[in-house]
Amino acid sequence: MSHSLVTMSYIVATILFIFSLSGLSNQETARRGNYYGMLGMAIAIIATTLSASVTSYAILIVALLIGGAIGARAALKVEMTQMPELVAIMHSLVGMAAVLVGYANFMDSSTNLSGVEKNIHEIEIYIGILIGAVTFSGSVIAFGKLSERISGKPLLLPGRHWFNLGLLIASIVLGWMFLQQTETGGGSLPLWIMTGIALVFGIHMVMAIGGADMPVVVSMLNSYSGWAAAATGFMLSNDLLIVTGALVGSSGAILSYIMCRAMNRNFISVIAGGFGTGSGGPEAIIEGEVTPISAEETAQLLLDAKNIMIIPGYGMAVAQAQHTVNEITKLLRDKGKKVGFGIHPVAGRMPGHMNVLLAEAKVPYDIVYEMDEINEDWAHVDVSIVIGANDIVNPSALDDPNSPIAGMPVLECWKGETTVVLKRSMASGYAGVGNPLFVLENTRMLFGDANATMQAVLKALKG
Repeated sequence: MSHSLVTMSYIVATILFIFSLSGLSNQETARRGNYYGMLGMAIAIIATTLSASVTSYAILIVALLIGGAIGARAALKVEMTQMPELVAIMHSLVGMAAVLVGYANFMDSSTNLSGVEKNIHEIEIYIGILIGAVTFSGSVIAFGKLSERISGKPLLLPGRHWFNLGLLIASIVLGWMFLQQTETGGGSLPLWIMTGIALVFGIHMVMAIGGADMPVVVSMLNSYSGWAAAATGFMLSNDLLIVTGALVGSSGAILSYIMCRAMNRNFISVIAGGFGTGSGGPEAIIEGEVTPISAEETAQLLLDAKNIMIIPGYGMAVAQAQHTVNEITKLLRDKGKKVGFGIHPVAGRMPGHMNVLLAEAKVPYDIVYEMDEINEDWAHVDVSIVIGANDIVNPSALDDPNSPIAGMPVLECWKGETTVVLKRSMASGYAGVGNPLFVLENTRMLFGDANATMQAVLKALKG
């Protein structure tokens, strides 16, 4: 394939990627956005495969088969509840690719650059490996936390901020040494040391972040993986990789900013520690007795109510209860009830997690509301059903300054007439914070597996 045809194919793929991001910004167009992205990637792969720069077709075909097999298996086997950790581990692969491409470029003796061009290329290699290593190790730790192989509680080392600053200064000094040594054909030692430092920084950065901030971390790592891809594009002189990486990096950064703003958080403070780090004082002790309720009593509450709000959380995803919840929603709407879904920006374990689950269950988009749309209307809600959520409906975020999640906006469902909370047990949520909502006078606790409990409620509604 000629160079001009490859360039044209890359332009078409870039346009499709932009359409994809545009489509993914809205629930109604998200499916179409995915199709645009798939088509753009297919065009990019085919154009690259047929370009004149590719000569080792055997290696390329083997790589495509291995990558395709891994992707197909993941698509077929991974449950919706495992999507957050899947996204995290995929980000790690992008980071590792940037590191490997960087080292391949560094060891490539066929390049004949000199002067400023050589220095720029070496800076591209250094920055690409730095970003890639941070992305790789940080994403692996995020995978461990999201899959609960690693505790969601933050690891707070003494003087951790000075430690991070020291790592940053060391990376800058090593970068200067790397540029100096490459003038005489060296530079491998500072590059190896910097890679180790970057890996340690990625591990420490994510380990220090509390569970409630993990959706922001996933978004942040998405941005890092984009910049790693862009750095890889610079190293390979591939315009499509540069543009695509910049699109992913900038959109991930914007999403992280939007989420932090919605959570009343500063992005730098999330990176520095995040929720769950404590504020110095003793956390309030939750006292009181919970009031249990049965599935039949819950069904009667719903039948007597006019305005119902459902708040999904990670527990709904674990129990795969979204389809049953949709059946209940349809039944109640057929009876003339007003039913809505309240979505917190960090509900679940990744951005948009709950929206995806509800879309999978065919819940109408027009009854799914963001937190800012409904937090002023709780006084008009007769019954709120909280399904497996904890931290996003925790009153202590607003009234306990010593709470690890103090300052985080939450869905203020306790201001409604009655709140029914579905939980397996009284265990705290992912951020490890107790919830005084459970002992309020207008709260009822419906214990058990969310799907089984909702099935019992559905049966009682039909009966």
